[in-house]
Amino acid sequence: MANAVKSARSAPATTPKKRAADAFSAAERAAMKERVKEMTTARGKGRDAEVEAEAEVLAKIAEMPPHDRALGERIHSLVRAAAPALTPRTYYGMPAYAKDGKVICFFKPADKFKARYATFEFNDAARLDDGRMWPIGYAVTELTAAEEKRITELVTRAAG
Repeated sequence: MANAVKSARSAPATTPKKRAADAFSAAERAAMKERVKEMTTARGKGRDAEVEAEAEVLAKIAEMPPHDRALGERIHSLVRAAAPALTPRTYYGMPAYAKDGKVICFFKPADKFKARYATFEFNDAARLDDGRMWPIGYAVTELTAAEEKRITELVTRAAG
């Protein structure tokens, strides 16, 4: 009997361990690869670098499916008008806007991660602190004057 218990304890587990690479979806792995590429091809400062970065952002928006593209184009226009000092760039392959090299906000298209809706999000560098808890991401399904006004207010505050 003791041998039966001993052999049961030493038997290998029948459930294989999950590899770290399996923990991320293909879309997440692709986004991480894009981020590595962005970091290794970091541009210098100056007008040419900003023009190149904006062209890259516009190219990413142009690659989006029609609904995401329409939202991305409008959000890009709103951000550029509200905070021209923010530098457009890509962030994990998504349109983003930075201040002093730190991403303040970014547009995550629904198609990027096969989500139900696109989002417009802020990083901690945006300093949108409001009490002990506040939203940093907003689901975007449509842009009316009210949503455009809210985005403009948030971006202005974040860039300030």
